[in-house]
Amino acid sequence: MKQIALILVLTLLIPACGSNTSDVQQAAGGVWQAQLLGGDGAASGFSFVVAFTVSGAGGALSFSSFQFLTAGTCFPVNDLTPTGNMALTVNTTDYQVTGTFTLTVTANGNTLTLNGTVTGTENGINGTLLSGAQITGSWTLTGSSECTVTNGETSFTMTQGTSPST
Repeated sequence: MKQIALILVLTLLIPACGSNTSDVQQAAGGVWQAQLLGGDGAASGFSFVVAFTVSGAGGALSFSSFQFLTAGTCFPVNDLTPTGNMALTVNTTDYQVTGTFTLTVTANGNTLTLNGTVTGTENGINGTLLSGAQITGSWTLTGSSECTVTNGETSFTMTQGTSPST
């Protein structure tokens, strides 16, 4: 009887072995590219590439690089210090990953804030996100008069890529 109970417990635990949320959060780090839609004038046309790691505990982002692909009045291309958070959960039945994402970048007296939802699929083995992971949401920009978005119709998409070769 004890053997049957042990087999039952092990059978119930095995599917969860590859779906560790902290593993997925760590795997969600890497290189991401973002395109922001909406805004007007100097407060539009933003895109950037960012590389970060995600802490397993609270989901705080640690950035190794952040670079706007577009230079302008609101933000320089380089020398930015972003802050952010990504909190993920994994559905152990179908390995779907969902979560929340926030990112704030401040420079030249302007503050860009992204709030979004993370979606992806975990591979079911070691917590690695499969290709196709993305973040979608909306963004706000406040600061100088030319770098403030007032129309409220903004959106962004971020896609996870691979690290550039060195």
